Amino acid sequence: MKKELLYSGKAKDIFSTDDENLIVSVYKDQATMLNGARKETIEGKGSLANQISSLIFEKLNTAGVETHFVKRLSEREQLNKKVEVVPLEVVLRNVAAGSFVKRFGIEEGQSLSRPIIEFYYKNDDLDDPFINEDHIDLLQIATSEEVDYIKAETYRINDLLRAWFAQIGLNLIDFKLEFGKDKDGKLILADEFSPDNCRLWDADGNHLDKDVFRRDLGSLTDVYEIVLKKLEELH
Repeated sequence: MKKELLYSGKAKDIFSTDDENLIVSVYKDQATMLNGARKETIEGKGSLANQISSLIFEKLNTAGVETHFVKRLSEREQLNKKVEVVPLEVVLRNVAAGSFVKRFGIEEGQSLSRPIIEFYYKNDDLDDPFINEDHIDLLQIATSEEVDYIKAETYRINDLLRAWFAQIGLNLIDFKLEFGKDKDGKLILADEFSPDNCRLWDADGNHLDKDVFRRDLGSLTDVYEIVLKKLEELH
């Protein structure tokens, strides 16, 4: 099914298929931080991230969220709709963690009074800078109507995911989403959803996400395996 390599990213390789509207995403055994400044190969990581992301997208599709996910092809590969990616990283925070703590001097682990959405300009050369809705309009990244839709969908996805993770004893701290336009120009959820791009803590505050790699807290694949097994119970 795979044909030509279209794009090689930090976490995935993207291939064309015989159908111009479909692509194959191949998850890599690579973990990165600081926009790729630190990079390590971790055997089995790509397979776990793909399986976790596939389970999450299946549930989102069933719940009526429009996504690029079609089906999982193998442990490492999934079939996706081809989209024109909106160069916007959408971060939603339920609990203070990561850069939010550093920027505002808030104690890590403090619950926020309501979910907070932040936008970052998806541009590696500029280190994905923090931007606001005026910047989005000025740079013509998205229209105000598209931004409103992205925000509403992000809040809805957060409600769904928080409830699902709570059922398996995990607290969804924050996450990053990306959106793209399909062949009809419709905005849909794209990229992936795994512990690579979200923070998950258990009831004791243990990290079950990429912070294990960022902070040298142990084996990344061990915690990803825990998340996968818990999600499989949910299914």
